[in-house]
Amino acid sequence: MEQCKVLNLYTLNETMAADYMRTAEYPWELLDGLADYIRRLGPTLDPEIYEQRSEDIWIAKSAKIALTAYLGSPLIIDEDAEIRHGAFIRGSAIVGKSAVVGNSVELKNVILFNKVQVPHYNYVGDSILGYGAHMGAGSITSNVKSDKTPVVVKDGEREIATGRKKFGAMLGDHVEIGCNSVLNPGTVICPETSIYPLSSVRGVVPAGSIYKNSGEIIKRRFTKS
Repeated sequence: MEQCKVLNLYTLNETMAADYMRTAEYPWELLDGLADYIRRLGPTLDPEIYEQRSEDIWIAKSAKIALTAYLGSPLIIDEDAEIRHGAFIRGSAIVGKSAVVGNSVELKNVILFNKVQVPHYNYVGDSILGYGAHMGAGSITSNVKSDKTPVVVKDGEREIATGRKKFGAMLGDHVEIGCNSVLNPGTVICPETSIYPLSSVRGVVPAGSIYKNSGEIIKRRFTKS
C-alpha cells in the first residue's frame, strides 16, 4: 500500500494544508480532524489577503464567488479560486488556489489542492483531490457503502481497514476522471492516471494508468514535449 501514502499521492506544497497533510501516513486519516484544523488555520491567515466573511469562513480577496453559491462553515477558499453559480459547499472544506467549483457542485469534508477543477454537476464528499486533478461533468464520489459498513481500501489481495463509514475518494496529482463516472467508497487513484467516462471505479488504481473498466487497466505512454 506504499502508493496510497500521502507523500506518494500529493505534492504537498500545492495546498495550504501541507502541515496538516504531513501528520498522517494515509490521507483518509485526515478526514476526521479536518473541520477543527480549518478553524485553527483560519485565524492565522494574512488579513491583507483573506477576509473573514462570517463565523469560521475565510475567503481570499482575489477569489470569485457567485452570489448564488452557498458557503457553509468551516471553510477556507484560497486565492484566485472560482466558486460558480449554484455551487453548494456544505462545510469542512479547503478550496485551493485557482481551483474551480462549478454549477450545481456539492462539496463536503474535502481538501481540494491548488488548480483542482470540479466544474459541472459533481458531488465530492469525504475526499482529497490532488494538485491539478479534474473531475469530468457528472462524475461523483460515492462516500457511503450500501450496507453502511466501514470502508476497506483494497489493492489486489492487500487491504487496509479504515474504520470509516464515510470515505469518498483520494485522487492524486493530475488525475483525470471521465464524465459520469462513479468513484465508489474507498477508491484511491494514484497520480497521472485517467479514468474513462462512465466508469464505476473501486479499489486502488496505480499511477500512470488508463482505467478503461474493471480488470482492464493499461500503462500510459508518455511522450516528451
